[in-house]
Amino acid sequence: MDRCESIEIGRPVTSGANPILLTGGSGLFAVNWAAEPGRSGSVVLGLHHRVPGLTGVATRAIDIESTDGVLRAIDAVEPAFVVHTAALTNVESCEAAPDLATWINVRLAAHVAQACAVRNVPHVHISSDHLFRGDEALNDESVPVDPVNVYGRTKAEAEVMVLAAHPEALVVRTNFYGWGTSYRRSFSDEILTSLRSGRSVTLFQDVFYTPTLIAPLVGAIEGLLAAGASGIFHVTSDDRVSKLDFGRILASVFELDAGLIQPGLIRDVPTLVARPLDMSLSNSKVRGVLGRAMGTVRAHVEQLCTQQLDGMAARLGAL
Repeated sequence: MDRCESIEIGRPVTSGANPILLTGGSGLFAVNWAAEPGRSGSVVLGLHHRVPGLTGVATRAIDIESTDGVLRAIDAVEPAFVVHTAALTNVESCEAAPDLATWINVRLAAHVAQACAVRNVPHVHISSDHLFRGDEALNDESVPVDPVNVYGRTKAEAEVMVLAAHPEALVVRTNFYGWGTSYRRSFSDEILTSLRSGRSVTLFQDVFYTPTLIAPLVGAIEGLLAAGASGIFHVTSDDRVSKLDFGRILASVFELDAGLIQPGLIRDVPTLVARPLDMSLSNSKVRGVLGRAMGTVRAHVEQLCTQQLDGMAARLGAL
């Protein structure tokens, strides 16, 4: 038993005059946003296929295959703002099906942005940290994108389309994790499951990033919107770590056996689609607007542990 073993407790259901509409409502980002205790304002999960049974959270079928479909959802929900989280994020799947990746990651994003622009609704587009070649650390927003795979290229193109359709949109580049569901596991879930089962796990020591827990990411998005921010922001943790470092921090905070974590090199897995070795992003711009730090990786993992103690992990894992 680790010190963050889950216990189930109740969650207050909040509401507001104008809810937040999230596309990709069954995805990791959306369900973690909706399930976070004490989150101000109500949430409507915009669903396309899967219907998660998250008690106390409103859902609505939404058709993002066309701008008109998104307009109908906006008119019905009257959201305070719309967050587009739906995407094809599996790097191998994008490489194998580039047309599908373009449709999902670019065209659907454009539909949502266009509809928000027509209705003059604030819009948040969730982008990625896979946008650079990966030979520099802590790129800031001024660095030109230079993706190395189909996934990165489609996410870069989506940013252009979104800002062309809705110049006041907020584009958030990030790499997030949180508690997964039965059908969608987070990177942190996979590591914790292996360690709790006594299985070894190999993590890359030569791949670097700035991973961000969903809860502080959501808080930063709300803060940026309150400040009237628009354009591209890197919203990440404050420190750059390797995948290996991240696993060891998880093991330390959850008091699990770090000896089960084996260092590996991505070059030793030639079957993987090309990826940037350094995806880390500088968050100095968002810290300047918010007037505060985003928090270290360890602080975020400690919050992940607290979420489990509060019952959030069990609640989402049951979906």
